Amino acid sequence: MRRGLLLGLLVCTGFGEAAAQCKVKSDSNEGKLLAFYTAPIVFTMAGAPEVIPPASIRIGGEGEYIPKPNPAIEQTGACFTQKSEHTSLSQVFGRPRITVGGPFGLALEAAYLPPVTIARATPNLLSFSVSQAHRYAIGPARGTTLMLRIHGTFGNVKGAITCPRSELQQTSPSSPCYGTSPSKDTFHPNMFGGDIAAGFAPGDGPFSFYGGVGANRIDPHFQVGFTSIGGSVDNTQVELENPITRLALSGGVTGVFRRILDLGAQVYSVPADVTLFRLMGGIRVR
Repeated sequence: MRRGLLLGLLVCTGFGEAAAQCKVKSDSNEGKLLAFYTAPIVFTMAGAPEVIPPASIRIGGEGEYIPKPNPAIEQTGACFTQKSEHTSLSQVFGRPRITVGGPFGLALEAAYLPPVTIARATPNLLSFSVSQAHRYAIGPARGTTLMLRIHGTFGNVKGAITCPRSELQQTSPSSPCYGTSPSKDTFHPNMFGGDIAAGFAPGDGPFSFYGGVGANRIDPHFQVGFTSIGGSVDNTQVELENPITRLALSGGVTGVFRRILDLGAQVYSVPADVTLFRLMGGIRVR
């Protein structure tokens, strides 16, 4: 995750002591941007539903391209000086993940991004899921697998988000980013959700196809950390008035080769916010 992950989400006033808290509606531009940048971090399925043998382990990872938001929602101003920003996004987001099989088709999965600074951004994110899968002898050659799953993601991403070095200015105290040091901001994409998915494997080949539907309860908030030249501190916290629930759709294909290596592609869509394309892979240890 790069420094520009949320550049333009909000604008520092750079003048005076800002209010400690600003609540925004989900249909405001700030609210839409908070939701937009939460979607890429959702802990989705690692591949097609399958029954994982007890005590087996899968070690894998994922990566995705993050598109730019609609320029219309970059017109922020509910909490700060109104300003149009051309958001500079990180083009990709990725993380490692590990899955452990349990009895009765249960599986536990976790992912952690440690606080290691990359391109002036420091993620510290923990994700987890619990799933239960069952194979039914209906449909194509290997039947159909149904999976129920709950998941959550908590933590933060720190970096110069509202006022990176390129936005600093020392000419107008009443304009945004009046200072000499980049802001030290924190984004919290806290969420939990649930999914139901079905997968099928036609023929005897290595590939399985799947589709799913779910809902995410998101409660993202954003903490500004900017000090102006005169020493005024903007530590405004921007958050939604209430947590919101987002419908999510997913579908993809997974290929398992020699029962050891799996590779897959997934389309993940939060219709209200953004559609994403993800690549995934893993190694299985029996």
